[in-house]
Amino acid sequence: MTEKKFKALKYYVIAVTVFFVAGHLLWEHLNGGVISHNLLHRSDYPAISNWWGLLILPFLAWLSTVRIEKRAALQSGDAPVRAKILRVVLIGFFGMLVLSLVQSLSFSVGYENVAIYLSLGLVVVGLFLPIYRAECLFGYVFGSIVFTGAIIPLIGILVIAGISWFSHVCIKPLVFRVIRAQPQ
Repeated sequence: MTEKKFKALKYYVIAVTVFFVAGHLLWEHLNGGVISHNLLHRSDYPAISNWWGLLILPFLAWLSTVRIEKRAALQSGDAPVRAKILRVVLIGFFGMLVLSLVQSLSFSVGYENVAIYLSLGLVVVGLFLPIYRAECLFGYVFGSIVFTGAIIPLIGILVIAGISWFSHVCIKPLVFRVIRAQPQ
């Protein structure tokens, strides 16, 4: 993919995100008002409005496209490697999108245990797969905007992404260093 095509794709992703969030907020506004969600689903905690999604999701879309562009630019012009990077990006985005949709839907219909188990499973998966990447964060928050807004899933995925980052940047190299240092 050329740089010019990628810039156009970046603007399309951001525009689609803005239109989706604005359309969702307009629908909420016309159907009883924009919803606010309480932290930890408790009414005595402060409520956070879905209006924040209008700032958060376009920012995450921009951040993820910039990070993907930098990751692809670091490759030496090798087309198969760039294609592999884009395939990994799409798998990460859509995987987190589907997980977030299932988790949000299960929470909304009353199966809170399923949502909790999916969150715990995501922590375990994050130990082995790099879910701290921007496209994964964007996919997770984008998938949950309809059911739970943008702030609460963002807070949750940032905690899980922090655990994943720590696992991949600190623990994984240490384990590999210990394994290589053992005499054969």
